[in-house]
Amino acid sequence: MTVDLETSPQPDATSALPDRLPFRRSSTWALPEVRWALAATALFAAGGICQLGGAPSWLWWSLYLACYAAGGWEPGLAGLKALRNRTLDVDLLMVAAAIGAAAIGQVFDGALLIVIFATSGALEAVATKRTSDSVRGLLDLTPDRATRVTDSGDEHIVEAVALAVGDIIVVRPGERISADGEVVAGAGDVDQASITGESLPVDKQPGDEVFAGTLNGTGVLRVRVTRPASETVIARIVAMVEQASATRARTQLLIEKVEQRYSLVMVIATIALFALPLLWGVAVQDSLLRAMTFMIVASPCAVVLATMPPLLAAIATAGRHGVLVKSAVVMEHLASITRVAFDKTGTLTEGRPHIAQIRPLPGTSMSRDDLLTLAASAEAGSEHPLGRAIVQAARHANLTWPTAETFESLPGRGVRAQVNGHSVEIGSPVRLPDRSGAAHAVVTELEDSGHSAVLMHLDSQPVAVLALADRIRAGAADVIARLNAMTDSPPVLLTGDNPHAANRLAGLVGIRDVRAGLLPEQKVEEVRRLENGEARVALVGDGVNDVPALASAHVGIAMGRHGSDLALDTADAVITRDDLGTIPAVIALARRARRLVVANLVVAATFIAVLVAWDLIGELPLPLGVAGHEGSTVIVGLNGLRLLRDAAWRRASAAPSTQGEGLEPSERIEVVT
Repeated sequence: MTVDLETSPQPDATSALPDRLPFRRSSTWALPEVRWALAATALFAAGGICQLGGAPSWLWWSLYLACYAAGGWEPGLAGLKALRNRTLDVDLLMVAAAIGAAAIGQVFDGALLIVIFATSGALEAVATKRTSDSVRGLLDLTPDRATRVTDSGDEHIVEAVALAVGDIIVVRPGERISADGEVVAGAGDVDQASITGESLPVDKQPGDEVFAGTLNGTGVLRVRVTRPASETVIARIVAMVEQASATRARTQLLIEKVEQRYSLVMVIATIALFALPLLWGVAVQDSLLRAMTFMIVASPCAVVLATMPPLLAAIATAGRHGVLVKSAVVMEHLASITRVAFDKTGTLTEGRPHIAQIRPLPGTSMSRDDLLTLAASAEAGSEHPLGRAIVQAARHANLTWPTAETFESLPGRGVRAQVNGHSVEIGSPVRLPDRSGAAHAVVTELEDSGHSAVLMHLDSQPVAVLALADRIRAGAADVIARLNAMTDSPPVLLTGDNPHAANRLAGLVGIRDVRAGLLPEQKVEEVRRLENGEARVALVGDGVNDVPALASAHVGIAMGRHGSDLALDTADAVITRDDLGTIPAVIALARRARRLVVANLVVAATFIAVLVAWDLIGELPLPLGVAGHEGSTVIVGLNGLRLLRDAAWRRASAAPSTQGEGLEPSERIEVVT
């Protein structure tokens, strides 16, 4: 059996398949760490209310001890398992310190310690889950099944993973391509924004490359598979995200070594403080009191609070102003950024094509409005982004247009319609018969300037060239200027779009380092090359094609309003309102938070050193030790909370700007009406 691509009935390749069941993310509440942390926090709050309200001591003691059980059993068990493997875990040390605090009557201190550690564990579990969800969600882009064509022309539905190099598959309109390959027959436009980031679908002809997970438009394509399922671009994206996540996890090894040494020193010191005085005849209770006092004053509550309040306050303030920073570690990383890299489409631009120019050709007597009216009539029935852009431009110009008598989609070429008895055709200029004529000259000029050009025919005669461009986001040039003033190196543009469009946009916003035509793995290579040059890179992107680079960068920042779910999950921070101006502001806020952290650590370390020395050398009264310990905690906590004020964001937003200085006139934003 043979199947004619243009005229034969086209059976729905998915009709014989069960509905695809996409990966569903489980609720954060399903994580046991989150449930236990919330339970511990609620019990701690209830105990505090009862204690302050003058309730019987047995009641608030019971609530605090229940907090111990809810928040402490899991880190305690983990610590015991580590101890069995001859490793001293800081979790076990904190649980022991909390129990010691309760043993000498300071149950509030111990409960606070438990809540801090339980919350930290819950946040770590949530971050791990989101990373796993992001990687698994990437696989939903590629269809589970494909329509394979045999040598005899028969079509069979097969698993996409079973496709071998050399197989021929059929991809019908509206279907996602199930394998990387080469078009061998048919024509159409393919939306490959998920891979390259290009804002417009790309015309595909025999000999052109296509990627798994991209969306076929109006044409029917026959594709020869060139890569197995394990080596497609999407599969490599998954592998790169997993690799980047594992690399980040290894950076925690140094912290773990410090924790183990600190834990060992504290345990040895506490045991020594309890045991040695007994040899000198000191009473057991007095020796225990000194040891427990040491464990209280040496516990890292003040150090934890020295670090967390400024970072958490900065996170809260940034969140109120449109930036979701996912963790305190991310806020620390933002403070150390030395270079910012931007994706183009959907990041520095709005991600939607707009009509930038209408260029009537010589010999055309029609006005621009008349040409736009005819074009809108022809494109009114099209779902192509180009068609929507033309109709939107006519609507903004307050034009009205007649309904086309007929409409025909020409895969890989454009559309043809009958309007008021005239044939109107709009499409790709690739098949221009006269490569030396006026139409070709205008098309070449527009494409060289970074526009996408389409040709309009009226009754088979070329009458106009329409130029499309992706509109630059408001304030993009100012943001680039501010980042130039703030960071060690100027911003860089990393895009999968063509060099002409990339260089045009870069010139308008003031970026001089442009790297265009990049596939996802090439973006990762560019980020790594920048970071190998001692830069700490923040990458700003929005699409699936940006996901590996977002995961690999020192900080990944996603545009939240129209960003893909995968980009939002993988990124470390999300610009929820798509306001580019918040990027330099949040970096400035993170730097101020870092300065407060340093100041707080000095205060906390000074208090701990003085109290520990006092307890070791002299006789530190327990009430004074608790007062000093809690006093340092309150001081550093209040100092960090200063960043909760709106004035902190206003100060960060006032970072120096050099907008307009040193830019050539051609580099300023152009306004197209």
